[in-house]
Amino acid sequence: MRIISVNVNGIQAAVERGLLSWLQAQNADVICLQDTRVSSFELDDPAYQLDGYFLYAADAEVPAQGGVALYSRLQPKAVIHGLGFEMADRYGRYLQADFDKVSIATLLLPSGQGGDESLNHKFKFIDDFTGYLDKQRRKRREYIYCGSLYVAHQKLDVKNWRDSQQLPGFLAPERAWLDEVIGTMGYVDALREVSREGEQYSWWPDSEQAEMLNLGWRFDYQLLTPGMRRIVRNAKLPRQPRFSQHAPLIVDYDWLLSV
Repeated sequence: MRIISVNVNGIQAAVERGLLSWLQAQNADVICLQDTRVSSFELDDPAYQLDGYFLYAADAEVPAQGGVALYSRLQPKAVIHGLGFEMADRYGRYLQADFDKVSIATLLLPSGQGGDESLNHKFKFIDDFTGYLDKQRRKRREYIYCGSLYVAHQKLDVKNWRDSQQLPGFLAPERAWLDEVIGTMGYVDALREVSREGEQYSWWPDSEQAEMLNLGWRFDYQLLTPGMRRIVRNAKLPRQPRFSQHAPLIVDYDWLLSV
């Protein structure tokens, strides 16, 4: 099973840069997109369809402020929109597809990069989502959360980590939250399960210098319930091609997806 996750920073611009033709060639079973910035109605347009895939979407009340989408080769048994709290559902930040024994979700956190109000929204989301994750651990199925989290977990996840400690995305409370999720709660970071290499980034500031010097951050994850730990085969964050400020995260699993 191959799952691709990518924050597109607006699907229209990403498609114009060749996103769909690239995805079509990747042989993925499920593709999770974040920050689509369009309505579900707009995604019905043939311009956004992938041959051989079902497409599902969750949009924000104001479509330009979020939205997620999911392409699947198999038609899921069920599709769940939202998490049941405002910061997720109002902005279309969560969509889950249920298959046999596993659920795969696409998730978009607030970036927290727009000032104090944006950062407060992020911490509110984190609090609510932590409670949700705690409940999910008790269910008799596996979960894969393809998340654009806007949090770099460890020092090796930021190019200039010393200079970034006071910046949203690498603040101590944000990193402590991932410590809790990946440590205390037992969720698995798919990339780090198979690679401890540095300079594996998924987001770069929008500047030529950031690109040239690889001044990146790792903001994008596939988080797994503990039962999926031993089936991660490989994971990669290819820098090119890129269709937004974020790189795609491609993970292969020893798992045959079925309904």
